[in-house]
Amino acid sequence: MSENRSENMVQQSRRRVGVFGWGVVAPGCDDVESFREKLYQGGSWLESFEDFGPSNFLVGKPDFDLEKYHPWIDERFPPNRFRQLQSKMGLPTLMAVGSFIQALGQNPGIEKTLQELGNAAHVYVGTGLGDLPTISEVALTADKAQRNWDAFWAHPDNCPARAAFDAGDARPDTLSELPVQPESLPVADQEDARITWNKYWASQSSKLKEYLVESREIEGVNVVGEVESNKTSVIRGKMKKAAQLRKDWGVPEEPWNAISPNLLWNIHSSVATQITMMGKITGPSFSPVAACSTFGVALKLGMDAIQRGEAEAVVIGASDPPPHPMVVGAFNAARVLSNDGDVSKPLTGLRGTHISGGSCVWIIGDLEKMTARGFTPIGMEPIGVGLTSDADHIITPSEEGPTASIHSALCSADAKVEEVTSWDLHCTATPGDFLEVQNARKLFHEDILMTARKGTFGHGMGVCGGWELTAQMMAGEEGHVAPTSLENTELNSQISEIHGNFLLGDSVNLPEGLAGKLSMGVGGINACVISRPWATENNPEVR
Repeated sequence: MSENRSENMVQQSRRRVGVFGWGVVAPGCDDVESFREKLYQGGSWLESFEDFGPSNFLVGKPDFDLEKYHPWIDERFPPNRFRQLQSKMGLPTLMAVGSFIQALGQNPGIEKTLQELGNAAHVYVGTGLGDLPTISEVALTADKAQRNWDAFWAHPDNCPARAAFDAGDARPDTLSELPVQPESLPVADQEDARITWNKYWASQSSKLKEYLVESREIEGVNVVGEVESNKTSVIRGKMKKAAQLRKDWGVPEEPWNAISPNLLWNIHSSVATQITMMGKITGPSFSPVAACSTFGVALKLGMDAIQRGEAEAVVIGASDPPPHPMVVGAFNAARVLSNDGDVSKPLTGLRGTHISGGSCVWIIGDLEKMTARGFTPIGMEPIGVGLTSDADHIITPSEEGPTASIHSALCSADAKVEEVTSWDLHCTATPGDFLEVQNARKLFHEDILMTARKGTFGHGMGVCGGWELTAQMMAGEEGHVAPTSLENTELNSQISEIHGNFLLGDSVNLPEGLAGKLSMGVGGINACVISRPWATENNPEVR
């Protein structure tokens, strides 16, 4: 009995957390209000993917234009800041910034509070995929530059050793590790062989060695005297001399100079750090990366920081790039993507999922302290998050891992299984849907309302949990749950035998009780979130 009383006292003394702002960029939605409106209209938001040319893939393309936030940025920063963001930052970061700006709008004055809180305002905004479009663009540019560079120095005019070889003045056995000549191979193999051939001869070029000596002399100039006043002139001097060197030699751009520094500005942490800069938030920040469970992990970390008293408010969220050929191709190769030109809905044909991109950012805070400041919570109250790892398979969920995360979330929320009346599934329209529903029904009663929304907006890697949780939270505000794209006649027969209460194409009243949401990330990362509606005049019993 004493242990139970002690446990209850811990639960009662725990700080409560509220959501005080949210922002969304999603397929066909450029802000959280268009997300809400489109959500309650029902249907699917997917469209054709054209980056491969004509194909049968459907994807969720985010609707985003940084120009919408131009006035907000100009009010707070010098005129060149907007241009810097456009030129330096990739879409995952820019969409995260846009969502953050939206999130400031639900509670006017919260922007100033986040700044005044100092170390008590944190930023935990992550990503599932990172800025793959920027990485891809830089990689392609670097590869092209390297090929041009090697071809230039491999040419007989710029490589005396190659000229001697072509003239027959050098025997092949005197050249170490001479690669196969491209022309001696079948046409299909010649392109790759040409790359190897040019790289070899570039390495033998004595003229390239001379060029690098001159380049070293330019780059070897030190900053002397007053550092701050002299560093800029030294850098500019090096750039001017290097440009003249290239002109004198007639060389193409060096591969190391062809690579954009945007690769550095858009590492995974940029989605969080750019929010700190735009919001002038000086507390700690980092970007959690947990695949499809990223948003739930960020929420857990934020709630923990608040409950430990380290933070009063935390900006949490996730952002992913628009669908990119590398991602679509990788998911297709993993045999988890639909490729027949039709919407693949969870719980139906189990043909595969659809790639989507966008962002979702929330501002959460200590309920007591934030309401004392005059801020009003929105959505529902997150009361428990459970995180676990399967420690088993890269992509196939276990039964034990997700189940453990559910129990952990319920324990954190001081809630019982029977109190949960609505449940949002992770379901990806793959065969794993059956196992997920089967495992859920081992815990929950037959009347629980289940929703599955990836047939609506597709599967954003890190951000999907944020969209799904926001949709669930909005049900707490609206009093009814937005429809899905699912029709009763489409249900997989084996799944319908396990459970009969799935939300279909019509909105229904939000059941009284707790709401739960499960995310299962690649690598076996599980995040379960339990929420409850806020008390209202009509329902004062809700805590």
